[in-house]
Amino acid sequence: MDTRRALLVDAFTADPLAGNAAGVVPDAEDLSADRMGAVAAELSVSETAFVLPADDADRRLRYFSPTQEVDLCGHATIAAHAHLHQEGAIDPGEHTVETNVGVLDVEVGDDGIVWMTQNRPEVRRVDIGYDRLGDALGIDPAALRDVGADLPTAVASTGLPFLVVPVNFLEHLSSAAPDYPALETLAEEYDAAGVYAFTFDTLEGDSTLHARAFAPGLGIREDPVTGTAAGACGAYLREVSGFDGELPEEMIFEQGHFVDRPGRIRVQVGAEVRVGGRAVTSLDGRLTVPPEEDDDIIEA
Repeated sequence: MDTRRALLVDAFTADPLAGNAAGVVPDAEDLSADRMGAVAAELSVSETAFVLPADDADRRLRYFSPTQEVDLCGHATIAAHAHLHQEGAIDPGEHTVETNVGVLDVEVGDDGIVWMTQNRPEVRRVDIGYDRLGDALGIDPAALRDVGADLPTAVASTGLPFLVVPVNFLEHLSSAAPDYPALETLAEEYDAAGVYAFTFDTLEGDSTLHARAFAPGLGIREDPVTGTAAGACGAYLREVSGFDGELPEEMIFEQGHFVDRPGRIRVQVGAEVRVGGRAVTSLDGRLTVPPEEDDDIIEA
């Protein structure tokens, strides 16, 4: 029976059992998509990264949620490279990673911080009624309308699109009671992977914003700390002139506190969009992978 090393690596944190847990399978060569999906379902975290050889990059990553393949995942990319660096399998410096959305650049710092360069940003404003948004998020529509004139609702993407929804105060975002089927329908209607709600009202004094991410269509009701959405939100803030004056050189997005998985994402928006953070391994073991089922049809 085939066994593979499998880890849980907590991204965007230096503390085990915080941040966003990603599965990492450092040697996924010869695993089929069905077997990867089964492993991801067994690990049962929001996404699992499978490390594979690549022809046109240093390595390939494929990402699976417990229910389906995902084109890109920021926190699993950070987790996989942090693990490979900690194992001595890769050196600090620049790396290239093949994904379903193209080849991306990853930088591993001497200090252990992993930076992921995301795709060229795309931001499009959308007109959704605040009553509908409020009902889907379980937030008083007035909390959305209050900031909507300056911060419009938009779909933003740096590889994976999210519906970005500004909220006025943390008390409203923290008490959100999402209607998950309504959020799934909303995301599907606007070709988004999920909904990313944020406020500039933060818990930590050095944080730029506080966010919550919901992606029930991917089998993830609430994602603790979301790298791809953070990059998309950074691009959104530049597009809508979210700050008086220039965008900060580096922003810190806090997330996960209301699901007891606090984490911090570093976001840089310049010529490129980059997200970065630390990661720590919380579980390391081996997983037995059953052989492929025989799909041949036997006729009597």
